[in-house]
Amino acid sequence: MDQGDWNQIRKSPLLGVLPVEVVENLIDGPVARVFDKGAVLFQQGSPADHCFFILSGWVKVFRSSPSGSETVVHVFRSGELFAEAVMFMGGRYPVSAEAATRCRLIRIDGQKLRHAIETQPQLALGMLASASQHLKVLVSQVEHMKRLSTAQRLADFLLSLCTEGAGACRISLPYEKALIAGRLGMKPESLSRSLAKLKPLGVSVERDEVVIADAGKLKSFVETDLELE
Repeated sequence: MDQGDWNQIRKSPLLGVLPVEVVENLIDGPVARVFDKGAVLFQQGSPADHCFFILSGWVKVFRSSPSGSETVVHVFRSGELFAEAVMFMGGRYPVSAEAATRCRLIRIDGQKLRHAIETQPQLALGMLASASQHLKVLVSQVEHMKRLSTAQRLADFLLSLCTEGAGACRISLPYEKALIAGRLGMKPESLSRSLAKLKPLGVSVERDEVVIADAGKLKSFVETDLELE
């Protein structure tokens, strides 16, 4: 791993509170692991013996029903840690995880992490901070599902990928549209209709790229109670 990787790790609420040598001891293996798109990281119901930190790429976390249908719970991005809390809740993953894109991850050994918490009090505080961060994200998702229309949810998602607070912005969609639809709680056809609704606001699609004419205008749409026709 290079210095950029370690800079990301230092920003983690959980790993960032620990000395580098402690983090190195927790990592399962001396180097980051590369997973191709579609690679399964763990399956729902399997023993929860590792958590993961994403150095690059995106990871889809989902639940499967007995009928085979799939519900996307969240899509994690680079700089995020996931599956850390479940290791202290009985030892089985309640969801499955799959690489949504080619990604680089580090695996944190669960047994070593539990032992580290017993000897490193600051790590317990990091666990609480990490859990609080996940809870905040989930509460925000539920609030968006209930309050925002499909077009507003899509606009908010696009803005989260845009580095500009106002003015023009061009972004590459990080993963396939079907997964974006699942992440936003809509069907793929609803995503297409929502993109069409955003066109009068200056949003256009060019293959896997989206052009936003005015991010500030799109932000105002997300924050309003008005729906587009």
